[in-house]
Amino acid sequence: MTTASSSMSMDPLSNLNLPSPLILGSGSFTRKLILQEMNIPFVLKVKPIDEQSIGDRSEGSDPSKLVMTLAMAKNEALITALLESNHGKEDKSREETKVNNVSDEKNDTDEKYNLVLDHDSNLKKECIVLTADQVVTHSTSILEKPRDIQQAKDFVKRYAFSPPSTVGAVVMTHLPSGISVSGVDISTIHFKSDVQHANLVDKLLEDGAPVLSCAGGLMVEHPFVMEFIEKIDGTQDGVMGLSKDLVTRLLMELREKLDDSPCEN
Repeated sequence: MTTASSSMSMDPLSNLNLPSPLILGSGSFTRKLILQEMNIPFVLKVKPIDEQSIGDRSEGSDPSKLVMTLAMAKNEALITALLESNHGKEDKSREETKVNNVSDEKNDTDEKYNLVLDHDSNLKKECIVLTADQVVTHSTSILEKPRDIQQAKDFVKRYAFSPPSTVGAVVMTHLPSGISVSGVDISTIHFKSDVQHANLVDKLLEDGAPVLSCAGGLMVEHPFVMEFIEKIDGTQDGVMGLSKDLVTRLLMELREKLDDSPCEN
């Protein structure tokens, strides 16, 4: 028997009558965390691509175009690999695909690269593949992950004088229809001017924070960083790599496109 409380606890995929769990094509810890916070079940499947060979990162280039190009490339590569890995195959040598939700622990490191789905899984019949990409911009520059500690410190000093922005793209593709939706989210982070004197990078490193693994050296969710943030034009989850508002909007848009598709009627 379905009660009001159980209906309210349904995940967004079930609420929209979309296939569940979602396939997340990203190894980002924060993206996994955000999907868990949204109560969206997912399985982690990653197909690495050569990101540096794709897109324009030159001074003054369009960051929105770059992240969308990368997110789409990741989506296409993962879908191709999934189709090749699961065409007529049954995975009897691996444990069944792990589904993540609010109460699950993160997947085993090797599992995310195992693209063979459990042979009993509904994902072989219908699924949604989500990929994403994000860059940090400052003035007219696109900032990569810091190459060393000194560059991370230089980034932070720049943030004291003018705000950096995060530009993130999300692509969702429904299989087997191939119907796809996408969007871009931009957030701007305003830092207090005294951040340049705070030895912030050293404090983060002493705390074990992976500063060199974050584009622009940004970790807005860390308490040490939050202390120096004046305001965010946008959302913290958008800065962290996956806008909840964007994900929700794209899921609704995908549902509408599926409803309008002759294949679904």
